[in-house]
Amino acid sequence: MNSAAANFGRVAVLFGGTSFEREISLLSGQAVLAALQEAGVDAEAFDPAERNICDVKHYDRAFIVLHGRGGEDGTIQGALELLNVSYTGSGVLASALGMDKTRTKQLWLGCGLPTPEYVRLTANTNFSQVVSDLGLPIMVKPAHEGSSIGMRKVESVNDLQPAYEFAAQYDSEIIAERWVTGREYTVVILGDKALPVIRLQPHQSHGFYDFDAKYKANDTQYLCPCGLSADDEQKLQALALAAFEAVGASGWGRIDAMQDEQGSFWLLEVNTVPGMTDHSLVPMAARAAGLDFQALVLAILAQTLR
Repeated sequence: MNSAAANFGRVAVLFGGTSFEREISLLSGQAVLAALQEAGVDAEAFDPAERNICDVKHYDRAFIVLHGRGGEDGTIQGALELLNVSYTGSGVLASALGMDKTRTKQLWLGCGLPTPEYVRLTANTNFSQVVSDLGLPIMVKPAHEGSSIGMRKVESVNDLQPAYEFAAQYDSEIIAERWVTGREYTVVILGDKALPVIRLQPHQSHGFYDFDAKYKANDTQYLCPCGLSADDEQKLQALALAAFEAVGASGWGRIDAMQDEQGSFWLLEVNTVPGMTDHSLVPMAARAAGLDFQALVLAILAQTLR
């Protein structure tokens, strides 16, 4: 082990877990684990679905690569705080807020940051009124899921209730969000800097950047340089940093946004433990900034030394 790697001590790479995003977390975690081990770090796999989380107290620090509920929502972060184990990424509050799309939007709106109008849905909602308020199309989302799980684009009033019922299979809180027609972007945050912006261009057969477009399709285009003017890219990066800081996020993460046909930017959501698979956006943005995958994971882990 080289001297730099030795500074980290024994590292638990937390991945897997019990959320609907377990499959992606396993892929992300294996990639992070391999990179750390290749760098000489004494890193070991730790799946909270298979081991008692209290066993983490035998490690010096934890690299969290758990996506979704139970790992990205403040739960694991709180356990690690109680166990006095340093960990990567955002703390308890920011993790909980970031996993809750409704509260994130409420916070951003309270801070004067642009995010599309939304309505919370229940079984008793007047769906025709929602369409009247938000217009069509509408995006329906579970409030506490990531990776586009449970999401549907609604293009007629008759499709709204079925979309709600589909999303309700994954969560008890569902939102309908005004559709933004335009281009989709993502901004990766590393430390206190926004990395080069990536434009996401799924094939038209997907309708939007859904689960298949993110993790399975080979026809999704990722553009970096993103095609924005230098001024617009800087504007979006500054907006992403403001949105990240507003929820109290830290360390690393990702902000997803849209630019409408009039050129205005709209914040969609924050990801406090983004994917780290071969299709993932964080490694892509890091490469554009001159960091290979190993350098990226070491930079994230190094934040636990402060």
